[in-house]
Amino acid sequence: MIIGYFTNQYPKVSHTFIRREILALEAAGVTVERWALRGWNADIADPADASERDRTRYILQRGPLPMLVAALLLLIAHPVRWLKGLRLTMRMMPRTDRSIPLHLIAFLEAALLARQAAAAGVRQLHAHFGTNAAEVAMVAATLADIPYSFTVHGADEFDRPIGLHLGTKIEKAAFVVAITHFCASQLYRWCDPRYWSKISVVHCGLSREFLDVEPTAPAAAPHFVSVGRLSGEKGHLLMLEALAQVRDGGVPATLTLVGDGEMRGRIEAAMARLGLNEAVKITGWADESQVRNHIANARALVMASFAEGLPIVVMEAFALGRPVLATNVGALADLVVNGRTGWLFTPGSVDAIAQAMRDCADTPPAALAAMGEEGRRIVREEHDAQREAAKLRVRFAESLGHADASSKYEWPERTEIERA
Repeated sequence: MIIGYFTNQYPKVSHTFIRREILALEAAGVTVERWALRGWNADIADPADASERDRTRYILQRGPLPMLVAALLLLIAHPVRWLKGLRLTMRMMPRTDRSIPLHLIAFLEAALLARQAAAAGVRQLHAHFGTNAAEVAMVAATLADIPYSFTVHGADEFDRPIGLHLGTKIEKAAFVVAITHFCASQLYRWCDPRYWSKISVVHCGLSREFLDVEPTAPAAAPHFVSVGRLSGEKGHLLMLEALAQVRDGGVPATLTLVGDGEMRGRIEAAMARLGLNEAVKITGWADESQVRNHIANARALVMASFAEGLPIVVMEAFALGRPVLATNVGALADLVVNGRTGWLFTPGSVDAIAQAMRDCADTPPAALAAMGEEGRRIVREEHDAQREAAKLRVRFAESLGHADASSKYEWPERTEIERA
């Protein structure tokens, strides 16, 4: 079973879940060939990502000539497939925010991917994210005459489902993976009910490096950690306002921001304006071991995002025995339960973030440890990368008609909609 994985950029600091999934699939006996549009010259913080980069083929690395040659060779060798792929590309053009030239470039990218996938013996292409990556994989699969599938995370796909032609991508897919039931519900919204049976929930998972770590006691001091890209939708500016409010109320709370991004300058300016330069530290990007250490040294993880799918870092915090403070967006309520695993609060509210921080600071250490342990139990049961990869392996085997699509890999219980 040879599967081709494709995404826009790989490896990427915020996409460690893709690496974990690939490695878990390989451990389950699946051969995975890796492709990405870009990422060969990106900054790498984690040695594991450096290893993945060496194993990845990059469609854009050698410029436009290989793509043009691939498209010409496919036209000569398989004109019917070529026309089907072009028609599918043209179907993506209406009602979109991407220009016609960009769609035609995607067709050329797909031609090169199709040629290389065929040479590698790939039986099915699988894309992560329902955005441009799914379009390229869909057209490439048409050109190569193999099935394709894709994983949807949100929230980007649900911000513009019509422009992304999400319904068409689901229609053409062999199957579609949603990382949460909330994610699946949004996919049901944007495709014909005939295709609902294609959609299955397979969670993102954690590696044994997180799941096997023995948790330590949460920090006695009110020190919080936030892990993620420093971008507008993550709500860091509101988080800083809340931290200042908490400190003005007499709680000596501190915060470490693990990550980097386009908002760093504005975040640093807000730190200076609010008098938080001594209370807040920005680390920049960190590898997995550094992330584990930052979470372990905190009292809790805090997130103030305006939109999310189900962030891996929440699972990582629970695996390390730390409660989580998070906004009630996306599927975060699946893991963050008030009073049981942390604090869930209204998005966009500085007061709500501040109150959650104060409540966490006032909670006895034993109660915090109990919250972390409950979160740890949940992620060990529902977000083990090896177990989730086994479910995905079954989907690939079913799609390809393999005899080993056996019942020994049990699916999570399906909802009534999924059974329909």
